[in-house]
Amino acid sequence: MIKKHEIYKTDKWNMMTVEVQGRYIILREISDQWGEETHTFMSRPAMMQWVGNRFNKESYKDNEEEYKKIMEAFKQV
Repeated sequence: MIKKHEIYKTDKWNMMTVEVQGRYIILREISDQWGEETHTFMSRPAMMQWVGNRFNKESYKDNEEEYKKIMEAFKQV
C-alpha cells in the first residue's frame, strides 16, 4: 500500500511529494530550476535529518509561517 503526501505545491513545476512504500520513504522534489530529484529513505528519522538540512530555519526568517507549515507537513508523514 502506497501513501502519498503532498508537502507543498506552488505550480506543476515547484512541488514536493512524499510516498511511503512499505519501509521505504520516497521523496520527490520537482523544481523549474533543477528538474526532478528523488531521495529514498529507510526511516523517518533519516528523512527528518535531511529535511532539517534542506529547509534551514535561517533561510525562512522572512517567512516563518511557511517554514512551520512545511515542517508540520513532514511530521505528518
